[in-house]
Amino acid sequence: MITVLSETWSAFRRCLKLRLALIFCLSLIGSFLWTQVGQAETKKPNIVFILVDNLGYGELGVYGGGILRGAPTPRIDKLASEGTRLLNFNVEAQCTPSRSALMTGRFSIRSGTYAVPIGGAADGLTLWEITIAELLSGQGYATGMWGKWHLGSDESRFPTHQGFDEWYGIPRTYDEAFWPSLNEAAGLWPSTGNKQGWNATIAAPELVYEARKGEKAQQIGALNLDTRRTMEAEITDHAVAFIKRNAAAGKPFYAYVSSSMVHMPVLPNPAFIGKTGNGDWADCLAEMDYRTGQILDAIKEAGIEDNTLVIFASDNGPEATSPWEGDSGPWRGTYFTAMEASLRAPFIIRWPGKVPAGRVSNEIVHIVDMYPTLARAGGAQMPTDRPIDGIDQLDFFLGNQENSNREGFPAYVADRLSAVKWHNWKMHLIWQVNMYDPPQTLPLPKVVNLLRDLKEERDVGATNSWVGVPMTKILVEFEQSLRKYPPIKTGTPDPYVPPK
Repeated sequence: MITVLSETWSAFRRCLKLRLALIFCLSLIGSFLWTQVGQAETKKPNIVFILVDNLGYGELGVYGGGILRGAPTPRIDKLASEGTRLLNFNVEAQCTPSRSALMTGRFSIRSGTYAVPIGGAADGLTLWEITIAELLSGQGYATGMWGKWHLGSDESRFPTHQGFDEWYGIPRTYDEAFWPSLNEAAGLWPSTGNKQGWNATIAAPELVYEARKGEKAQQIGALNLDTRRTMEAEITDHAVAFIKRNAAAGKPFYAYVSSSMVHMPVLPNPAFIGKTGNGDWADCLAEMDYRTGQILDAIKEAGIEDNTLVIFASDNGPEATSPWEGDSGPWRGTYFTAMEASLRAPFIIRWPGKVPAGRVSNEIVHIVDMYPTLARAGGAQMPTDRPIDGIDQLDFFLGNQENSNREGFPAYVADRLSAVKWHNWKMHLIWQVNMYDPPQTLPLPKVVNLLRDLKEERDVGATNSWVGVPMTKILVEFEQSLRKYPPIKTGTPDPYVPPK
């Protein structure tokens, strides 16, 4: 009997050990799976920001253009159907100010970047500014930029000194592609001649660079009308390679695709010449749509579509120079003004499963808002030693709330306070419809209702003087901020130290 009991007890103990071992293994597996789920939920999203150049409100099919402008834009239109499209996304009046606002979350009047630099003067962001690329890089993001920088012509202020791991592009702008052609007798316009026209010893040509953080930038070419035609293909190829490389490595990334489309001179790639049969402008629209599709395809093929936040936007309103005038849709005016055609730009955001698909909103959002929004998406903390004008819009984009977190903003044209927007109201202090018109300071502010008067023709201030209260509040608070934190002067050298 004792032997039987002993054997039974031994068998029971062996069974108990097996069960405990099994429970222990299951607990380890459960813990591992729970950890993996938690990591998946907190995994940093990839961010792809496609910023096209001087694309007017009325160019894309989804904004009323497309075939009306000679070329459908199916890839961008589909992107809009997969995400949220804004009707009241606002930018600054010129290229440099908008790009500065995007990089820093600060209105460009604060950073000394309120106008496109000309004449070879010192330009760009001081290294004191903290860019979105620097914030995201601090969170382990790979950062890349391709295309026009326009925030510093000196190498010390190139993108790879402002938070980007790599860069391909030009420091300044695309209209400098005209310079070498001024001496060509076979060109479309009469030759100026090198005795009185452009000479490289007087004004250095715009160079094309490739650069990596920690290394000297390499000059790989010069901008002219021929390289202008192939620039967009190069930008896209670099961006696609960056996306695929970092996706394969499992590293979160911020890809800033600074598109060359459709900045003048509007010249399509040789592969797109005559593609639409409707001229260069339509061919460029077709190419822009195609290049956007290449980037979207790279994201999908890399298997990272669901964890990639994609933004497609324009930095400005439409071109104003003949023969490359763009289309402003229902709005009036051109860039370099405070008209709605200058301030309102296309904006599409997609983040599958997070940003509502097919949503369209007329809520006010400003390009400065991208800074805190993307910083939060990437887990970065905002700087606390300087005023940040941007407002976090992530909850609005995710559909957690119907309203934007912004009610209005002051609108500067260069260093001139020209207007203020609040909800669907606007007050003009300086009147200028076209960039070539002289700005006129108004004796009394002109107040327009943007729902009833898209062309900004009728002054309704006399019967709606109450809107002066919230608008004045915006202006007074901003003016107080400028006094507390004096703006950086244009051309300020590094190192910059803010006054105490």
